[in-house]
Amino acid sequence: MGTVLKIGLTGGIASGKSMVAARLEELGAVLVDADALAREVVEPGTEGLARIVAEFGAEMLDDGGRLDRARLGALVFGQPERLAALNGIVHPLVRSRAAAIVAAAADDAVVVQDIPLLVETGQGGDFHLVVVVDAPEDVRVQRMLEHRGMTAEAARSRIQAQASRDDRLAAADVVLDNSGSVAELLEQVDRLWKGRLQPFALNIAQGVRAARQGGPVLLPSRPEWPQEARRIVARIHAALARQEEVDVNGLSLEHIGSTSVPGLDAKDVIDLQLAVPDLAAADTLAPILSAAGFPFVPGSSADAPKPGHPRPEDWYKRFHASADPGRDVNLHVRPAGSPGWRFALCFRDWLRADPDAAAGYLALKRRLAEEHAGDPTTEGYAEAKEEWFRNAEEPMERWAESAGWQPPSYAS
Repeated sequence: MGTVLKIGLTGGIASGKSMVAARLEELGAVLVDADALAREVVEPGTEGLARIVAEFGAEMLDDGGRLDRARLGALVFGQPERLAALNGIVHPLVRSRAAAIVAAAADDAVVVQDIPLLVETGQGGDFHLVVVVDAPEDVRVQRMLEHRGMTAEAARSRIQAQASRDDRLAAADVVLDNSGSVAELLEQVDRLWKGRLQPFALNIAQGVRAARQGGPVLLPSRPEWPQEARRIVARIHAALARQEEVDVNGLSLEHIGSTSVPGLDAKDVIDLQLAVPDLAAADTLAPILSAAGFPFVPGSSADAPKPGHPRPEDWYKRFHASADPGRDVNLHVRPAGSPGWRFALCFRDWLRADPDAAAGYLALKRRLAEEHAGDPTTEGYAEAKEEWFRNAEEPMERWAESAGWQPPSYAS
């Protein structure tokens, strides 16, 4: 079976998440409904129901021997320890059943897992993308009053029992705004499906990066870039950690490049560096990274030889890039301790610490972006910066020595 695109779908109560899930299923997604699975794994005769009875007592059953969900819900609501015990029974069973459905999905499928407590249970790293359906609290309260017959107090209590809106939005790769009409929400879903999810799934199945076209376009520094980088780093780390043969303690991931420097204009591309023991390890990790959404890019294995460096092979790397058409990511896989690995980290920290160096680099970027604006790709722009990088190496090293700089993994 090929690698499927895995989407985690979540949203607070009354956000409209179920409507989005239904629409995605209509469009062709394989839907895994966590709530439905949670009911399935506690049906009579199941391991889940037996464990709930053992933990909470036979009074949790109705006269027909089925789980009395309302009684159990009342017992655990507002009781963190009891709720944790229940989740410890149900959640692993749901995840196991969901994994079986994912494993049975066809090549290039889009599998959407509808998980109300995705953020609360820290499952974001298990997916290629997390989609959050969002609406303001007052809108959600009004919906619960109108459609669920709840009091305002009860509605707000249910909202407060879930992850905060800020936490949910921080976990989101995609936010669908459901503060308006149903038609407006479904239009967003349709655009997401056609413009991002379908091509992403195809790229994953084929093991190719998303297409990029056009010359360099610089954007003013965006405060969300570091947050996006942290989310992607966590996702890659989770993908590597799921492989028993991978020792994640010997790997490190860092946000590098212009989007890692506050206040610096940059192309809207997140650059990451994965440090590995050697290039053999990099090649071993390539299929895992590809399945995670970051395929190897053929023909880009080595950095350009560096003048004045007698061993250009010390600068070799493996280059991967995102298969997601909605988020450009460059993943540079370099041996820890190599010159290229060190340069990327030192250059980033130098620009963060030295406003004059950052200003000089910004002036260069703006000039070259204007000169290469009409190019079909960004290759000419990147090549034109090489001379500046070579000239910057000496002042960068002077700064490193005076500041006592060490790479992060070696820092005390």
